Amino acid sequence: MNIFSQLRSLRERTAKEDWPDATDSPRSRVKIARTLEEMMQAFAVRAAVFLNENHCPYAEEFDGNDFTSTHILGLVGDEPAGAARIRYFGDFATLERVAVRKEFRSSGIAATMINEVIEICRRKGYSKIYGRADASLVPFWEKFGFMRRPKPEFTLTDHRFFEVVCELDPHPERLSLENDPVVLHRPEGNWDRPGPLESTKERSGTAAATHDTSGAAGGKKHAAS
Repeated sequence: MNIFSQLRSLRERTAKEDWPDATDSPRSRVKIARTLEEMMQAFAVRAAVFLNENHCPYAEEFDGNDFTSTHILGLVGDEPAGAARIRYFGDFATLERVAVRKEFRSSGIAATMINEVIEICRRKGYSKIYGRADASLVPFWEKFGFMRRPKPEFTLTDHRFFEVVCELDPHPERLSLENDPVVLHRPEGNWDRPGPLESTKERSGTAAATHDTSGAAGGKKHAAS
C-alpha cells in the first residue's frame, strides 16, 4: 500500500472513530454553500466559534476573502453545525476557517467536512492543500495527512499556529481541458450531474432560431459563457 492509500485509509477510519455509532446520531451531511442563506449559515457558525469563543476581531475573521472562496457547510439534521472555506492558488489550495459549533463537536462533522474538501481539491487537480493549524490541534490534522512544515510557529489573535500541508494523490477523474465543455460549466462540486446549461440541448431548433434573430435585431450579439 503506497503512502496515498495509507492516508486515505486513515482519513476514512478517523471519520468513523469520530462518530462510532452513526445509527443513533442525527443525520449529518456536507454541502457547498450555493445560496445566500447557506452562506449566512456558514458565517453564523464561524461567528459563534471564532468571534464568540476565540474572541477574534470581526475584521480579522471576515477578511475580504469570503466572496473569492468555496464555502463548505456542515449540517447535523437541518442545523448548521460546521463551516470551512477553500481558496485556490497556482498549484495548491488552502483550507481555512474550519469551525464546528461546540454542541456538535462529537458529531464527526469536522472529519466529514475535511474529507469533502480533500476530494474537491483532488477533483480540481490540486496536488496539495495548505493550512494553518492551532498548535493544540496539530495531532488532529495529522490524522488527515497534514504534516507540519519545517517553519517556526506564529501567533494570530493570541493563538499559536503551525503551517501544515497535505500532499494529495491524483484523482483518476480530475478536471482538465480535455473534459467535455458541459462538465466544466456544471456547478462547483456537481461535476458528475447534468447542470442547468445542459437543458439547452432540449430546445427546439425553432426556439433557438428565434432567440438568435431577436438577438441580432439589436446589432451584433456578443456572448461568453
